[in-house]
Amino acid sequence: MSQGQVQIQKTEQKQVQTVSQQQLLQAMLTELPVNQLIDRINTEMDDNPALELSSNEDVDEMDNSAYDSSDDASDTFGDASDAIGDTPDDYESRSEKEDRQTALDDALSCIGRDDEDLPVYQGGQRDVEYGSTQSFYDQLIEQMNETELTPLQAQVMEYLIGSLDDDGLLRKSANDIADELAIYNNIYVSEEEIETVVKILQQFDPPGVGARSLQQCLLIQIRRRDTTLLTRRMEAVVEDYFDDFIKNHWERIRSSLQMTKDETDEVNVELRRLNPKPGASMNDTVGRSMEQITPDFIVDTQDDGTVTFALNNGEVPDLCISSSFADILKTYQSKENVSRSESDALLYAKTKVESAQRFINAVKMRHRTLSMTMSAIIHWQHRFFEDGDESSLRPMRLKDISDKTGLSISTISRVSNSKYALTKWGIFPLRHFFSDSYVNDGGEEMSTREIKMALKDIIDNEDKSNPLSDEALCRLLAEKGYPIARRTVSKYREMMGIPVKRFRKS
Repeated sequence: MSQGQVQIQKTEQKQVQTVSQQQLLQAMLTELPVNQLIDRINTEMDDNPALELSSNEDVDEMDNSAYDSSDDASDTFGDASDAIGDTPDDYESRSEKEDRQTALDDALSCIGRDDEDLPVYQGGQRDVEYGSTQSFYDQLIEQMNETELTPLQAQVMEYLIGSLDDDGLLRKSANDIADELAIYNNIYVSEEEIETVVKILQQFDPPGVGARSLQQCLLIQIRRRDTTLLTRRMEAVVEDYFDDFIKNHWERIRSSLQMTKDETDEVNVELRRLNPKPGASMNDTVGRSMEQITPDFIVDTQDDGTVTFALNNGEVPDLCISSSFADILKTYQSKENVSRSESDALLYAKTKVESAQRFINAVKMRHRTLSMTMSAIIHWQHRFFEDGDESSLRPMRLKDISDKTGLSISTISRVSNSKYALTKWGIFPLRHFFSDSYVNDGGEEMSTREIKMALKDIIDNEDKSNPLSDEALCRLLAEKGYPIARRTVSKYREMMGIPVKRFRKS
C-alpha cells in the first residue's frame, strides 16, 4: 500500500513538472519575435537529435488567417486550451536517415555522460541573415548569459528583461512580478529574491536599465562614474532635490547646496547629459530602425474594408520527430525483455522524443496564440486598419484583448511587447494599438492617444516666441472637445517628452 502511494505521488509530480515545463516553454517562445524564434529553433535542433526538419510542405492553417469584422468573437477566437494536434509526418530522404542514424548511434554510445558532451547532428546549412544588428532584448540576454546566475535566477532575469518598457525601465512591482511568475509560469520566488535579480539587472549596460523610476535611473548612471566632487553634487541633486531638479528650480538647489553659479551650471550641464531612456538609446545604437524591423504580422486591408492578416514566419521551418528515434522506441518497447544497455537507450530516446514533442507543441501554440491576439486586435481597432487614421484608434487595454481571446493578460503582454505588424499604413509595434481611456465629466470615454495627438498638434502649431502654458493648453483642448484637467495636460506633455513653456521658447 505504501509503495502504491509513493508510485502515485511520483507520477503526479512528474505530470506537474511536465505541464510546468510546457507552460514555461510556450511563454518563452510566445515572447520571441520571428528572428529570435528561428535562432531558438536552430539551437534546439542542435541540442536535441530527436528534433529535425520536416519535408511536409502543407501550410499550417493558423499561418494564414483571414479576418472578417462581422465574425462572432467566440467563433473567431475559439478555446485557447484546445489540443495542439499531431506531429507533422516525416518524409526525410535516405541519406538524411543514415546521417541521423549515425548521430543517434554516437549519442547512444555516450549514455552516462552529460548531455552537453554528447555529439549532435547539425542539420543542413540554413543561411538566414537579418543584418548584423541586435535588439535591445538580445543585448540584455547576452549579458545575462555572461553573468553567474542560478537556474532560478536566470528564469527570473529573463522574465524581468521581457517586462522592461520601451525606456528600459522596470515599472512592475516585485509583488506583481512574483504573482505573474507563480500564476502563469509556476515559478515560485519571494519578493526579496526578485529584488536580488533586479539589482543584478541594474548592473547591465546601458547604465540605468532596469531602474524602477527616472530618479533611480539617473542615480545608477551617476554612481557608475568615478567619485569626484562633481559626481557627489550630481548625486545630491538627484537624490535629495529631485523635485526641484525636474521643476528647474536651480536657485533653490544652489542655495541649499551652497554652490556658486558656475558650479551650479556645471552640475546642471552634466545632469542633462545623463540618459533618461536607456532602452530607447540602446534601440537606436543596435539598429532598431523601422527599415531593420522584421514584422511578425502582415496585415492587408481590402477595398471593401475586409482586413486579413498572415503570420510572417520567414524561415521558420516545419519540425517533426526523427523517424530514427521513433523506430528506437518502437523496437525496444515491443520487446518483452530488454538488457540494461537497451533500457538505457530506451530511456535516452524517450527523454529526447518527449522534449522534442514539447518543443513542437510549443511552436504550434505560439502560432495559435499570435493569431488569436492579432485577430482580436484587428476586431477591436478595425476602423484604424481601414483608414489608417490615428484618431480612429479606440481605447484598448491588455485586459480587453485577454477577455476577447480567453488568453491571460500576461500572455497578451508578451505578444504585444515584442511584435510588429506591417500594415497598409506602415509598420507598427503592437503596443501602438493599446491605450488607456479617459472619461470626461460627461461620462464620455476617450482614448488617451487621441488626446495626446490633439495636445501635440496644438504645441506644434503654437507661437514659439510665446509658447502656451499648461493652463492655456488646457483651455484649447477643451475647445477641441477634450475637457481634461490642467494636471492631466502636464502629465501627458511630460509623457511625450515635451518640455515646459519656458524651454519651448525660441
